[in-house]
Order: sequence, then C-alpha cells, then structure tokens
Amino acid sequence: MNIAVIGSGYVGLITGACFAEFGLNVTCVDNDAKKLRSLKKGIVPFYEPGLEEMMQRNISADRMHFTSNIANAVDSSLVIFIAVGTPPRGDGSADMKYVEGVAKEIAKHINSYKVIVTKSTVPVGTGEKVRRIISKNLKEHIDFDVVSNPEFLREGAGIEDFMRPNRVVIGASSNQAVAIMKDLYRPLYLIEAPIVITDVKTAELIKYASNAFLATKISFINEIANLCEKVGANVQTVAKTMGLDRRIGPKFLHAGPGYGGSCFPKDTTALLQIGKDCNVNLGVIEATVKANKFQKEKAADKIIGAIGKPDGKTICILGLSFKPNTDDIRDAPSLHIIKRLLKVGAKIRAYDPVAMKEAKKIQPEATFCKDSYDAAKGAEAVVIVTEWNQFRNLDLNRIRKVAKGKLFFDLRNIYEPERLLKIGFNYYSIGGSQQ
Repeated sequence: MNIAVIGSGYVGLITGACFAEFGLNVTCVDNDAKKLRSLKKGIVPFYEPGLEEMMQRNISADRMHFTSNIANAVDSSLVIFIAVGTPPRGDGSADMKYVEGVAKEIAKHINSYKVIVTKSTVPVGTGEKVRRIISKNLKEHIDFDVVSNPEFLREGAGIEDFMRPNRVVIGASSNQAVAIMKDLYRPLYLIEAPIVITDVKTAELIKYASNAFLATKISFINEIANLCEKVGANVQTVAKTMGLDRRIGPKFLHAGPGYGGSCFPKDTTALLQIGKDCNVNLGVIEATVKANKFQKEKAADKIIGAIGKPDGKTICILGLSFKPNTDDIRDAPSLHIIKRLLKVGAKIRAYDPVAMKEAKKIQPEATFCKDSYDAAKGAEAVVIVTEWNQFRNLDLNRIRKVAKGKLFFDLRNIYEPERLLKIGFNYYSIGGSQQ
C-alpha cells in the first residue's frame, strides 16, 4: 500500500518512518526546500533517539521518499495523513490554518477514492470541517473518507510508542475506511495492541482528554508537594505510596517545576477554549493550567529567595529541554526560571546535552557551557531543572569545588539530601524539607 504523510515535523516523520518500517511505501511531503534536502539524506532536524537510523534504513530500502509535490503524493496514495502543526492562537485555541490549507490542496488533486487521516491534534469537529473543505474544493464528485487517528507519541520515546502502543484510536464513519486503517496497522495486531474503533468526534476528544488528565496528575502532585514543604512531609514517599494503588498508578506523579513541551500546555489551553465555545465549564482543567503556571513561578521564587540578592551573581542551570531525551524547549520550565533570574540581575551559565542550540535562540543572554562542571564554575547556586540521566550521577565533590556558593536546587528530586549535605551543600528539593 502507498501512503502519504503531509508535514514532516515530529509526528509526520515518526509516522512515516514507522509505517515504512512496516513495509509500506511512504511519501513524506513538506514545503521547506532546505529541510527536504536534509531529509533525503536521512538527517533529522530535531533530536529523537533512533529516528535517523530508521529513516536511513527505509530510504535505502526505497520505502521512504520526500517531496514538495503534493499532487504526485496524493495521486499515488490510498491513505493521506495530515500531520501539520496546530499552534496555539492568542486565546489558547488551536490555529487550524495549516490543516485547512492542506485539505484544500488535497482536494485539488484527488482523482480516485482516498482516506484522509488527521494525525495532528485537532479540536472536536475538525473531521467534519475537513470533509466540508474537501467536498467544496473537489473538481468532480469523487468518494473519500475522513478519519481521525490521533498520535500518542512521547518525545524521546516516539518510535517505541508507535511500534508498541498502549492503544491505537481510529475514528471513522465508514466500514471501508476502518478496514483500510486496520490493514495499515496490521503488524500491531500480532503484538495484540488494543485497537479502539469509534466515531470521528470521540477520537478527536480522546487525545485532548488524555493529555489534560496527565497534565492534571502533574499539577496535582505539585500542589501536594507544596503542602508537603509546609507541613514537613516528603512528597516522594507520598507519591510512591499513591502510585501503589492500581487505580491511580505511579506515572506522572513526580513533583517538579511544572510541565512544558509541545503537548500539555497547548492541549490543555485548547481544550479550555473548546469548553468555552460549547459553554461547558472545565474547572478541573482550568485549575491544572493555573497550578502549572504557579509552580514555574514558585521554582524561580525558591531560587531567588535563597540567594537573597541575585544581582551580579552566577547561577548554574543544568537541563534546558522540558524533559530528557529531546531538544524540545517549548514552554520548558528552564526558560521561565532563566528569564526570571536574568530579570533580577543574575548571570546564567547553562548546560544541556542536546537542547542548547535551540535555547540560544531564545535566551542569548545566558552563557552556554561545554559540560556540567564548566557550567558550575563560579556559581553561587547549582540548579537541576531537567532529569537527564547524566545529571543523576554527577561528581558532586567536583561540582562543590568549582562552584563558588553552596546552594543546590534539585528541582527533580533525583538526589538523596544526605549525600548533598555531607559534601557541604545546602540542599533544596520540591516537596521536601529544605536542608
């Protein structure tokens, strides 16, 4: 089977590469000529473990192709995935201009039955809108189906999530479209991956509801962490014990400086806007968003309060990406913390294994260093913001020697307080007593 994936960003490239790995013939479409030249060489424009190797393997096998010619891609494919961006607008709602533009382009080139699949995260009702746009712009009456097939890819583990998913959601109103989509995902039936067949609107809402719930768990445990600090309890023990209840589970119960990235901030605000448009009060999700903003502020306040007079003092920031194994810094807590510290006159020395190139574009005032120890030189305080594995086993004695001050902020709770105290640091965590 031939398929097309329109949009060669994170979701589009992983979708295309994994379907090619299944043995399908995949054409990825993008309008960025510079990006296309790199993609044809198997070079990925972002950091994602294992993706370049998979792409290069399938390019060599002639199963994965790249083009700017949407007409040829549509003409030669039975299934066309829309995987373009839906960035937030000023009111928090998803900007649908790219999805709508692609729908118009697809319509111009359809000359036989097609299945058009929205892979992008889109508001409820988008499937109907895409159907109307395509119908309006068809040159002649041709049958087609619109399907919602939301992605659930974690940055840093996207290939694993595609190849061994918790579930695959197919929203469709046509038995023919469902049969074709099942055929696409046939390799996953062999590993008994759950396949959920539903209507288009329900499939569209599943993605928003899933991300909003996970974001809620993060904001919930962060609020419990703040209470722990006040009463002298330990949030890690609270969270671990909560997680032993199988109704709750341990995932996303890790206290920290707030969530970030490309999904949770965007999807929670978009879901709030959908609720407003439908006159439905989504109070829990509204509280989640509010709590996350507060948590980022509180992390910065904790550092500033402990330093006292930050003006002219150097702060070491370890970790810039919103989470490990990605170079994505969108809405990352590190950026908010750095911005606040710079505003009060502090100097920033920062290090991240892969995200510094992107961070330099947003925070050029910071000094970006070659490693953790270089970043800690002369620092009044060391702050771990992202829990990269290499930060879990730092030579703490070396850090203590090169740092000027003795303040250590472990915003991901990856160290035992006693270990830091023994070396001579003043230790600050999230949701524990400060020592």
